Amino acid sequence: MRPLQLRPRAAAAAGPARPRSLPGRLSLRPCRSGRRSSRNAPVAVAATTRGGGKTTAAAADVVREFYDGVNRRDLAAVAPLIAEGCVYEDLVFPRPFVGRDRIIGFFGEFMGTISPDLQFVIDDISAEDSAAVGVTWHLEWRGRPFPFSRGCSFYRLQESEQQQQPQIVRSGLRGACRQTRGFGTGYHQGSDMDP
Repeated sequence: MRPLQLRPRAAAAAGPARPRSLPGRLSLRPCRSGRRSSRNAPVAVAATTRGGGKTTAAAADVVREFYDGVNRRDLAAVAPLIAEGCVYEDLVFPRPFVGRDRIIGFFGEFMGTISPDLQFVIDDISAEDSAAVGVTWHLEWRGRPFPFSRGCSFYRLQESEQQQQPQIVRSGLRGACRQTRGFGTGYHQGSDMDP
């Protein structure tokens, strides 16, 4: 099988690409393949407004805000970004986390069990599509790449009348999450982090 080749950014010399803004509001929805997809369950929403001189948040900006809140271990900043009927599917866990309370509980425990020195670093983020965002990332420990910690997350958005909030539809980081469980704090098997 031939490896996937990524296209270099055409406008790299002109500076970083700016994500397009969407008028209206966004809500993330899960994108699943295979059996019985629950495409109607919102994954997350991101706050945008129409008119009135207010700025519209692009999908990629909402996802960046999500990672920034996680890196600061600021649950109060992350919680409003998660929709009520959100579905968070992390490939580390056997089942998805469903619903805002369950997801906030997961991130609350996650943020409390890892060292603040462990940070998500976005390597690349797609900003070309206003309804879907792909992110490649890695973890760093005290500014140095953490072994086996590269991951990829996918967010799908759709027009909505709700307040906007970001959320991960699928996230994959098999090796590093197992390594970081309990890294620097007291996580143990059978914790509430298990879905």
